[in-house]
Amino acid sequence: MTVTLVSSLDVFSRQAACAALAAESPGALVVFHDLLEEGLLVRRAYQEGRRFEHGEATLGHPCLSCAVRLDVVPTVRRLLATGSHVIVGLPPAAASETAVHALLRGLREEVTIDSVVFACAPDGLEDQIWDHHTMFESGFTPVPADDRTAGEFLMRELCFADTVLLADPALVPVDPAARLRGVQLIRELAPHAVLSESAGSVRTGSHKLAEATARTVPGSVRAPAEASGPFTTVVHRIERPLHPERFRHALATLAQACCWLRGRLWVASASGCRIAVQGIGPRVWLENTGPWQAEQQSVPVSPQLTGHNGVDWHPVYGDRGTVLAFTGDDIDAAEITELLGACELSDAEMAAVADSFPDPFFLNGTTATSQRSNS
Repeated sequence: MTVTLVSSLDVFSRQAACAALAAESPGALVVFHDLLEEGLLVRRAYQEGRRFEHGEATLGHPCLSCAVRLDVVPTVRRLLATGSHVIVGLPPAAASETAVHALLRGLREEVTIDSVVFACAPDGLEDQIWDHHTMFESGFTPVPADDRTAGEFLMRELCFADTVLLADPALVPVDPAARLRGVQLIRELAPHAVLSESAGSVRTGSHKLAEATARTVPGSVRAPAEASGPFTTVVHRIERPLHPERFRHALATLAQACCWLRGRLWVASASGCRIAVQGIGPRVWLENTGPWQAEQQSVPVSPQLTGHNGVDWHPVYGDRGTVLAFTGDDIDAAEITELLGACELSDAEMAAVADSFPDPFFLNGTTATSQRSNS
């Protein structure tokens, strides 16, 4: 049987989205999961607007992943036996990617996930991306140990979801100008997704796990074909390694001009490692994702950049290289080119050995490491 997953940052958008989806699927079962303080998990299930189930449980380890594994999966298994379409409203701030993998692992061929829907109020999106507080500090989750920002959650959901459902909370006045900017920003951040209004006929995209997973791979760079309103995305490539200290100084300027920075780095101090970088709002982090493919295998040499296993391939450097994408409403492509061009190694520096360069990011290692900070 089929399942539609709905993720959100707040219960109001989630409720509106699930109601709209249920209206398009008569007879569907709608189940809401909410994680409250001290690990209390509340479950409510409805059909045709009537509640037929209510349950509570206290989690031994109160976190969103445990809520998905210990309650969402068993509940879906039980409801699927009814033969009805199930719409699952995940706990606010629960990752849809976690839920998809948990359901497929726990239910296997019993379940088909037809759509992964992210519900949001677009007028608050930009402020949430730039909020430097953790989601616990901002009141989006009762889990103190959850150190994600709202922006981190939002960006990952926008990348993984195949549907974005615009669901304005009924109790909160909507700012029309901020809403328009939010819709334009969503189109720029998630050009792959079907964008639909909860008020009216709802359209949903089809979930394709492989494509959704590829969009969330650290270092992945995808950009819309056209700019949306005031927002634009600039993609910049550099063939040679970056000088680590010069790039460290440039990074603050590069990150503060955009709401989303992402890509992969070839840094001279860790030349054998593929470094993923992501900046969402005020927070920027780098992650050592392991060796480049060129460090592990030989491939045919091509005189041009060609596709090799889904990555760019250079005739000399292989998949090594820096590829960065910058999304925002005040992106200066010329400034980006100038800043990154100054970070590229000179001919003399190219002849130097890797351990002669400083390692300000502490990422030179054979295993994956990460560094996160607020800019």
